[in-house]
Amino acid sequence: MGILLALIPALGWGVQPLIARKVGGSPTNQVLGTGMGAVAVGLMVGLFAGSVHGLNFWLSFAAGFLWAWGEVGQFVAFTRIGVTRTMPISTGLQIVGTSLIGVLIFGEWAGTMARLLGTVAIVLVVAGVALTAITDTRTTGQSSLVSGLAILVPTTLGYWAYSALPKTIHAAGIHLFFPEMLGIFIGALVYTLWQTKGRAFTEPASWGNGLIGLVFGLSSLAYIFAAQAAGIATVFVITQLSVVVSTLGAIFILHERKSPRELRLTVSGLILIVVGSILTATL
Repeated sequence: MGILLALIPALGWGVQPLIARKVGGSPTNQVLGTGMGAVAVGLMVGLFAGSVHGLNFWLSFAAGFLWAWGEVGQFVAFTRIGVTRTMPISTGLQIVGTSLIGVLIFGEWAGTMARLLGTVAIVLVVAGVALTAITDTRTTGQSSLVSGLAILVPTTLGYWAYSALPKTIHAAGIHLFFPEMLGIFIGALVYTLWQTKGRAFTEPASWGNGLIGLVFGLSSLAYIFAAQAAGIATVFVITQLSVVVSTLGAIFILHERKSPRELRLTVSGLILIVVGSILTATL
């Protein structure tokens, strides 16, 4: 049952970029829609399952708030380098960053063998990211890649915080859910007010992109129950298939162009990223 539940976030998180590109709108519309949809799911869960309080509430809230800024980076990067390059790079940065935080702050990968395998895993992920970033259009491709990395690298700090902060809280994931989703909404709201002074609320694209938040919220909820049933390590590995779903979906559904060589390199890179993530989950 846990394996089947884990397929929900693997698919849901994978289709989010496809929904964003199909619905359209600016990154502001997309992040606002994500926040509105996420907090709607969070409110329902909070009413029935309850929530943490005090410092734990604010730590969970901060995790969601910072995640929203990570999502801003992805949405902006979609417009600069496309989904097929953004998602592998973003996923790779997340895996490497969260793994290093786990080792340096939380004492994970104890023992020489674990650290050796962890290092191999990170090298595989970095190599996979490098392969997906290669383009045959040298001048334009390199300049757009630099532009994409300029937004992805700093905003990925938000994703790292979203992964790390809940580890400091000794409570069931379901009780962290509402403050995290509320944090996502407030983060999206702050970004919207900064970028458009609130105009995005009146734009249909913002409400259409609410589907992204609903999918994210329900997928995250499924992840919690899947982890309880099958274990975090197993579920984490399965959910990494989301990068395969989003990247291949962008090629075959969004029709993002790839030369035969670029396609071979992208698929090879995805395999390395997934293998690397499997190694990190088994340590």
